[in-house]
Amino acid sequence: MKKNIAGETATENENRSWTAVLAQYRQPSPVRSTFEIAITVLPFIAMWTLAALASVNGFWWGLLLTIPAAGFLVRMFILQHDCGHGTLFANRALNDWTGRIIGVSTLTPYDYWRRTHAIHHASAGNLDRRGIGDVSTLTVREYQELSWWGRARYRLYRHPVVMFGVGPAWLFVCQYRLPFGLMRAGAQPWISTIATNLGAALPVALLIWLMGIGPFLMVQVPITLMAATAGVWLFYVQHQFASTHWSETEDWDFQAAALHGSSHYDLPWLLRWLTGNIGIHHVHHLSAKVPFYRLPEVLRDHPALRDIGRITILQSLSCVKLALWDESAKRLVSFRDARRLASAIPVAPR
Repeated sequence: MKKNIAGETATENENRSWTAVLAQYRQPSPVRSTFEIAITVLPFIAMWTLAALASVNGFWWGLLLTIPAAGFLVRMFILQHDCGHGTLFANRALNDWTGRIIGVSTLTPYDYWRRTHAIHHASAGNLDRRGIGDVSTLTVREYQELSWWGRARYRLYRHPVVMFGVGPAWLFVCQYRLPFGLMRAGAQPWISTIATNLGAALPVALLIWLMGIGPFLMVQVPITLMAATAGVWLFYVQHQFASTHWSETEDWDFQAAALHGSSHYDLPWLLRWLTGNIGIHHVHHLSAKVPFYRLPEVLRDHPALRDIGRITILQSLSCVKLALWDESAKRLVSFRDARRLASAIPVAPR
């Protein structure tokens, strides 16, 4: 049977169909959802305002508030994420408009992102459908067949400084300003990105007029960059771990890909709360209609799911070096491991 990253053997219970089991958790509570929005958005606004007042009046210690504010911005993205799956409220229009409004603060065009994220959920773990809404991943064979320049570009893309530093900044500040990947997919992606740009530009212009561009940037830039990096890190760890699942279309199975291609990032309570339980990612992929605040209920009621793909914070650090899918070993490996594999293959005599 398949083993998780901790080397533990999954139980036979994981082979059951989870669709019917998880259906009972799909009903959102409008009161709970509204409460979750309030305890996320209001503290974010309060911390942003206090940090701004401190910046304007020269109290630089107040900028320390940008750190928890970034955490609450991540949580706002999780609210937008649940809206995209139609799980925060039962009413689709309410989900969509809530997601669009939050998207102005997260700098993420809601309708465009929702479409690419739906593609990710429909194709996660499918080697033949890579490229939209995921972390670009090559197989060992594909990497070895690249030119020197192609390998250099992929290694640069996979470098931690780019993946978790330059990359998140580019994604949220620049890339989301246009519907890359869906440029020819009709008017909706363009409307979504342009409307989000305009929606963000108006309050930004007002705040700069009120407090000056310097203090504004001193508050907004670190919040945006820290939240972006945290978001990319979470998404990376949720799918880029050693024993993740990839297969070609003819062998691809939705439940297997969800259960084994997504991790259970077991975080401490505070981080789990700030990230909206998104670390329980294998359950989320099994049933994206389960509201984020009900995911812990699933683990509580079905202990068989707790240890599948479980990764701790310490274990997640080793995922940074993973970059290539080894089709023979069925696991992600590092560039060093790939070189070792290549050198171990005997050269056929001419």
